[in-house]
Amino acid sequence: MTTLHAAKLVAARETRAKLRDKTFLFSTVFFLLITVATTVLPALLAGGPTKVAVADSAVAGALRDAGLDVRLVPDQATAERLIRADEVEAAVVAGPTVLALDEVPSDVVDALSTAPPVRLLEPDDVNPFLKIIVPMALALLFFFTSFTFGMQIAQSVTEEKQTRIVEILVASIPVRALLAGKVAALTLLAFGQIALIAVVATVGMRVADVDPAVVSLVGPAIGWFLPYFALGFVMLATLWAGVGALAARQEDIAGASMPLQMAVMLPFFAVLFLTDNEAAMRVLSYVPLSSPIAMPVRLFNEDAAAWEPIASLVLLAVSAAVFLAVGARIYEGSLLRTNGRTSFTAAWRSRSMTG
Repeated sequence: MTTLHAAKLVAARETRAKLRDKTFLFSTVFFLLITVATTVLPALLAGGPTKVAVADSAVAGALRDAGLDVRLVPDQATAERLIRADEVEAAVVAGPTVLALDEVPSDVVDALSTAPPVRLLEPDDVNPFLKIIVPMALALLFFFTSFTFGMQIAQSVTEEKQTRIVEILVASIPVRALLAGKVAALTLLAFGQIALIAVVATVGMRVADVDPAVVSLVGPAIGWFLPYFALGFVMLATLWAGVGALAARQEDIAGASMPLQMAVMLPFFAVLFLTDNEAAMRVLSYVPLSSPIAMPVRLFNEDAAAWEPIASLVLLAVSAAVFLAVGARIYEGSLLRTNGRTSFTAAWRSRSMTG
């Protein structure tokens, strides 16, 4: 059996096991529900424009221009009857005077109010709310997905090591094939989950009739996020497998994985807290552990030149190759050491016991 064939067998086994895993299925459904809730539900719950009965035709145009559903009526009595029958939310009669049942219809009042002209010297093309929610969403997706899947890789490796199943496996297939199969399967599943969320988010924005300008900003950010996520996850997945191999028992994983947990958490918080710091975000978009989050955020904020995401992606790919080599060496050097937790130094110095 060739190494490639063995890796395919391991990947197929890991994929089948994962697709039957309730935790994986639950997390996928949970993220999809959150995506739908943040894109589609606000538009559905809004219930459409406010319905207004208008007895003063002079103001009908201003109300229509404000996006309100205007219904012309002959007199004030008819307007009041429609309000009490709950056929309209408000009415505008001679004066003009705004009528409502028990709450002030602020959108109607705003439509009839005259605001002074405003001229911004440095206009911001991105909605302030979106500048908060989009970076947070991208950061949370990368953090939780890479952390959750990474811990599952580590736990799977430790379980095989603790039950000594790994000794049977490495007697049949090369260690690198076992590692490659695990990493390939989990990367494919994690990427598939993120891609599905991205598709649902894009469709949801169109169903909810989100402002096309917003879609034109979010779409490219999501598009760039996918390759960044794939490379970033591969970079970390092998390290998580190495962490699992360092541990001799499930109880050892927390201690063995602490440096890697910090390496995942620090970039997450750095991007969240430094989103408005242009210089810091520029640096973070080239640091391999933070670039999968920082660069898509900069693209969303339109702060990056056209060549920057390509350069950053190439640097991330090179870093992923280096981390793959490091993780594979740690994995090989500690996988068959079952007498207690293996130190990083011992694993690094150990030669592969399987060739």
